[in-house]
Amino acid sequence: MADETNVPQDDNLTADPAHTAGEMADTNGEATPAGADAPAAGAPHLEASRTDSELAELKDKYLRLAAEFENYKRRTTKERMELFKTANQELMTALLPVLDDFDRARQHTEGTDDATALRHALDITHAKLTKTLQQKGLVAMETRGGDFDAELHEAITQIPAPSADLQGKVVDEVEKGYYLGDKVIRHAKVVLGA
Repeated sequence: MADETNVPQDDNLTADPAHTAGEMADTNGEATPAGADAPAAGAPHLEASRTDSELAELKDKYLRLAAEFENYKRRTTKERMELFKTANQELMTALLPVLDDFDRARQHTEGTDDATALRHALDITHAKLTKTLQQKGLVAMETRGGDFDAELHEAITQIPAPSADLQGKVVDEVEKGYYLGDKVIRHAKVVLGA
């Protein structure tokens, strides 16, 4: 039997003391743990296909979201148009009785020369129209004797103030201003005292 200590050893087969069990040298001479995830032969292809499937899924989500948003815009626009039509219809329906009163007043005063009958018919119709518009949120501005406010008033001229306390204030109103709710829908045309 030969002595095992005299057996020549190949340098490639000898365990290098620098390498521990479970490590092997890669081509650059760096040690890589045996249990580490080394890329398999088909791994880049799997990662690419996984990325492609994720990309396709994200693209599908994006297209669905874009289509949903377009449908939402279309539906909102249609609802807004319907709301405007309904609002106009509601106002017109509320004004029809006033129009009927005007027709009745014209028929009633057509053959008469009585100014008081005409005045009475106009007063009744005006009161009904004012009440109907107030129910819809229309409010007339109170301007006479008040301070001038450029947000509410449009000054068309200036005249000498009839009294000292009306200097720089609204002396007369040429055209009424109106609010609809809290919003000014028509500025009052006023005359200022100088």
